[in-house]
Amino acid sequence: MDHTVCPGAKQLRQPKPEIFECPNCGEEMEIWSDEIKGNCPNCNTTVTRDGMNISCVEWCKYAKDCLGEDLVNQYMENKAVTLKEKLLQNLEEYFDGDTRRINHARKVLEYAEQLLKQEDADWHIIIPASILHDVGIKVAEQKYGSAEGKYQEKEGPAVAREMLMKLGLNMEDIEQICLIIRYHHSPGKVDTRNFRVLYDADSLANIEEQMKGKPNDQREKIIEGIFLTEAGKRLAKNCYLK
Repeated sequence: MDHTVCPGAKQLRQPKPEIFECPNCGEEMEIWSDEIKGNCPNCNTTVTRDGMNISCVEWCKYAKDCLGEDLVNQYMENKAVTLKEKLLQNLEEYFDGDTRRINHARKVLEYAEQLLKQEDADWHIIIPASILHDVGIKVAEQKYGSAEGKYQEKEGPAVAREMLMKLGLNMEDIEQICLIIRYHHSPGKVDTRNFRVLYDADSLANIEEQMKGKPNDQREKIIEGIFLTEAGKRLAKNCYLK
């Protein structure tokens, strides 16, 4: 392909308004498709499409046609690494010394990174989802006096959405991440490759108690019944089958 002509040029010559939510006040606002930022009509906050270091790779639907799928994927993986450090810092501030919750998120993140090397899934979706999947716990305990999964799922997306919007992620990615968080205890409600990877990473972090004192045949049945990806099953068997 001749990369001297951007296949997205036609789109930019015919700009259209796109709706974004202001991360400061929640007001819906327009940013045109040929612009990278706009000002909120309610509070005048400057809102960018996808953070301060914006690239058309992140929002143009022609990016893979223009640059090739491998380059775009590499870009998004590198972006996920930068995003990871910011989100881990935000998570520690949010849980404010609750090392149990913070350490669990880090453990799920480690498993997610291992699975991403074997499964065809999106780093820039899985990394934030693995870090933020349990953020609903804090609100759930405050509102319901319980950290039960159904309350985590109910309260988590709003907390995660606010964090992600402040970091400037685009709304499509935010909604994918929040959908995973909304059902991360409910396999079957969502059946995407990204959900399956996150679910297996969380299961790997949680399965140790179920395995204690059980013989290999029972452990294998548990693994086959829980995990949704082949990589997740392999990793669990490597960890828990003697």
